[in-house]
Amino acid sequence: MQAHRVETRLKQDGTLTLRDLPFQAGEVVEVIILAQPAASPRQNRYPLRGRPVRYERPTEPVAQEDWDALR
Repeated sequence: MQAHRVETRLKQDGTLTLRDLPFQAGEVVEVIILAQPAASPRQNRYPLRGRPVRYERPTEPVAQEDWDALR
């Protein structure tokens, strides 16, 4: 099966014209039409990228009170 993708915009309600397809006359083809979602404003996926990192008390133990062996 050969696939060919074409993006186009409808000119009139319910009318779609496809031209210059890479198929021969008489070939059987399947047409599937998918609506593209409206473009949404792009959000920053990594808002902290490039921001400085600051550690408070980096040498102190973390969660020391959670260790049963120290009790």
